[in-house]
Amino acid sequence: MQYGFSKTIDLSFENTIEKVIDELKKEGFGVLTTIDVKETLKKKIDVDFKKYTILGACNPPLAHKALQAEEEIGLLLPCNVIVYEKDNKTAVSVFNPGLMSQVVDNKNLKPVADEVQEKLKRVLNNI
Repeated sequence: MQYGFSKTIDLSFENTIEKVIDELKKEGFGVLTTIDVKETLKKKIDVDFKKYTILGACNPPLAHKALQAEEEIGLLLPCNVIVYEKDNKTAVSVFNPGLMSQVVDNKNLKPVADEVQEKLKRVLNNI
């Protein structure tokens, strides 16, 4: 089961995060949460870890459609995007919203998941 789509690029980690956020905005997403995993692991359990950030992205109109179709879909929201160091490059992965319609048996959710997937794939393609 493919639960995400990934791309590795030559931009710096910090520039990649900025670029991802800009591309998400172009597709109508805002970033609700930013989790600096490296910092959190160091602070909480004194472990050194590579640069790794989780962005919790949300497109309010599409989130609203999804919630109207399936009230419990909030368990799978927001759409996470991860940016992390990999082999001296920067990797970006986006959540595969198509999984929502596989996890939840609701045919009304599939068109929303398909639209979100198209937008997130464009974000990935444009970085």
